[in-house]
Amino acid sequence: MAIQKKSKTMISDYITPGDRVELVAVNRGDNQKGEGEKQYESQVYDILSDDRIEIMMPMVKQKLILLPQGKEYHLTFFAGNTLYQAMCKVADRYRNGNVYILAMELTSNLRRFQRREYYRFSCTLQLNSRMLDDEEIHVLDMDERLEIPQSPAQPLESSVITDISGGGLRFVGNYCYQPGSLILCVYRLRLANGIKEYKLVSRVLEVKEKEDHPGLFEHRAKYVDINEKDREEIIRFIFEEERKIKKMQE
Repeated sequence: MAIQKKSKTMISDYITPGDRVELVAVNRGDNQKGEGEKQYESQVYDILSDDRIEIMMPMVKQKLILLPQGKEYHLTFFAGNTLYQAMCKVADRYRNGNVYILAMELTSNLRRFQRREYYRFSCTLQLNSRMLDDEEIHVLDMDERLEIPQSPAQPLESSVITDISGGGLRFVGNYCYQPGSLILCVYRLRLANGIKEYKLVSRVLEVKEKEDHPGLFEHRAKYVDINEKDREEIIRFIFEEERKIKKMQE
C-alpha cells in the first residue's frame, strides 16, 4: 500500500540520512536502452522536503557517476528492516564541501514492503545439505562463529529450493530431517557481479510429506548463522529477480 504524502516532514518518518539506496534507471524508449539495466548504490544524504531528497552521487571503481538531470530512476531505500520504493528523477547536481550530491525529486508515492527477512520468493534452485555434527553444534552453542570447511567429510544430500527469503528457505527432497535439526545449506545465487556460493547453517522448523508425491518431503528452515552482508545479498537477489519478471510481463 502506498504511503500518502500528507506533510512536509512525513518522508523523514520513514527515510533517514545514512540509509542505503539503490537506483535503477527507468527506460521509456529514450535511446538509453542499455542504461535501464544498470544499477547503482548510494546513501541518503539529507531530506529536503516531502518530495525532494539528497543522495550522495554514486561511485563505480572510485569514479563518480554523473547521472543526467531529468532522468528518472527507480529507487529502493533500505531502512532498518523495511524496504521503501519510489520513482524519482534527478533534479539537480552539486557539491557540498567534499561531498558530491544528487537532488532527487520524488515522482511517485513512497511504497513500503513487508519485513525483508520474511519476504519469500518462489524459485527453483539446487540445494545441497547435511546435518551438523556434534562438534559443530557445540561451537554454535558456545555462541561462536562456525567456520564451515571447504570440503566437509560428511556427504551432502541434494534437494530443490522452492522459495527463499532473507530469513530462511523452503526445500523439497526425498529425505526427511527432524524438526529442530541444525543443518548446513549450500546453494548458489547469480548476483550482479557473478555467481556466489552460500554455506548457511539453518534450523529445520517444519517437515511434511507432500500429499501428491509420497516419498518427497517439504522442509521449512530458518537461518541461525548468517551475517548481514550475506542476508543483504540474498534480499537483493530476490528483488532483482522480481524486477526481471515484472519487466518481462510489461
